[in-house]
Amino acid sequence: MKKLSVAVLVVLISGSGIMQANALPLIVEKKFSNCAALNAVYPGGVAKSAKWKNKGGAIKNKPAVSAKVYNENSSRDRDKDGIACEN
Repeated sequence: MKKLSVAVLVVLISGSGIMQANALPLIVEKKFSNCAALNAVYPGGVAKSAKWKNKGGAIKNKPAVSAKVYNENSSRDRDKDGIACEN
């Protein structure tokens, strides 16, 4: 009985780790053809760093933070505030 309890406990603990790993946002490191394509993956756009400050108008969604994705798509940052395709 103890072996069965330990086995069930191990399965539950390892299963919760898998669910947590899947809950993380997917980072797609590529150059997008336009902001519509980037916003389909990142609805709030992509910020260069966690210390982003929006210079434009109000935004609906918080941007994802990824320096690699931002650098690939920096030409999409029209107001040069460190956020590409914010909306």
